Amino acid sequence: MEKKRLSFWQIWNMSFGFLGIQFGFALQGGFMSRIFQTLGAEKDAIPFLWIAAPLTGLIVQPIVGYLSDRTWHPTLGRRRPFFLIGAILSTIALFFAPYSSALWMAAGSLWILDASINISMEPFRALVADKLPDSQRSYGFVMQTLIIGIGTWVASNLPWLMTKMGVPNTAAPGVVPDSVKYAFTIGAIVFIVSILYTIFTTNEYPPEDLEAFKKEKESTKGFAHGITEVFNNIASMPKVMAKLGLVQFFSWFAFFTMWSFATPAITEHVFKATDTASAAYNDAADLVGNYLGTYGLVSMFFALILTFITSRIRINRKLVHMGSLILGGLGFISIYFVENPANLHYSFALVGIAWASILSMPYAMLSSAIDPKKMGVYMGIFNMFIVIPQIIAALGGINFTYKLIFGEEVIYTMVLAGCSLILAGLSNFWIVNKKAIHD
Repeated sequence: MEKKRLSFWQIWNMSFGFLGIQFGFALQGGFMSRIFQTLGAEKDAIPFLWIAAPLTGLIVQPIVGYLSDRTWHPTLGRRRPFFLIGAILSTIALFFAPYSSALWMAAGSLWILDASINISMEPFRALVADKLPDSQRSYGFVMQTLIIGIGTWVASNLPWLMTKMGVPNTAAPGVVPDSVKYAFTIGAIVFIVSILYTIFTTNEYPPEDLEAFKKEKESTKGFAHGITEVFNNIASMPKVMAKLGLVQFFSWFAFFTMWSFATPAITEHVFKATDTASAAYNDAADLVGNYLGTYGLVSMFFALILTFITSRIRINRKLVHMGSLILGGLGFISIYFVENPANLHYSFALVGIAWASILSMPYAMLSSAIDPKKMGVYMGIFNMFIVIPQIIAALGGINFTYKLIFGEEVIYTMVLAGCSLILAGLSNFWIVNKKAIHD
């Protein structure tokens, strides 16, 4: 089927649900470690408390991708049923997460939240490839990144904003402050509303031969067949996917390190605040969210620039991605040298450039090199290269590596993240597929 070029607003509408998805991810990434610390977690235990989330993603996303490839609902289409299911579950998890009264409850909430977000997220990636011709793929993924940047900036600043509006940002020991609770409630509302907006404003192409599609589905149904098919696709993945996987490994190891350790590292090293019940710590933790918002804001502007460029000219995706990741790595490393907290905005601005590229360029490269009929399952499998580094990091990869190479101070986790992101940038040299590199 020849796909027609879509207008800016059509691409905006089909991508708008990512605003809610990113609200979920930003609140999770920016404040779950704060919740863990408030509930008494030691710094070295924080990565392990995150482990259920990537472990679930490793299982859920390829299966969701496979199922969405084989789904056709007369009203909701192929991908939108999964948007809706994930949104409902994520909304519930976001609302209850900050009310956890024990570490196991908070870790369980994170597990449910991450799994639910992933149910919505990977079909969104596949939707871009479903709807857009090759000439608009970079444009479509960059548009998603633009909306993700908006979501990251707003959601990361919500606890700080709540505090400015007079909501308490301190509480009794072991109790999550109201500013964080209000932020998660707002995130839950934005999540479901933005997903519903995309569902109601975006149509999907039906299978070219609906009867043949139904017959194929009937002939290959069954859980065992689905699992076999996923493993077969893993074994026969295109070479460009495996090479991009190396880039993704170092990229997501770096960002998982940031999500796990940015709050304890910056509050301790820059603000000299360690008592999680103190006003000093909670004020500093609010500001960490503010700095994380900076990387979202910069990723938004960088994505806006890329949106303008990719709508008019062909770009070299490989070089854009390489340069962006190296700049982000330098941003992480610079955090170690910051003395004036205000300068952290510059560090995270560089991180934002890398984030914008991570959320667009690998998917644009991949979607140009895989079978369109298997777009969902391959997008799900590609996510393995996101969750595997997170699992390794959570099982001790961060703690062992930064202490072995740099030292005991927790701020060295940011240096480790920077080095990992630079390695991700250099790994782009392995990408040689011309169709993947260019539109």
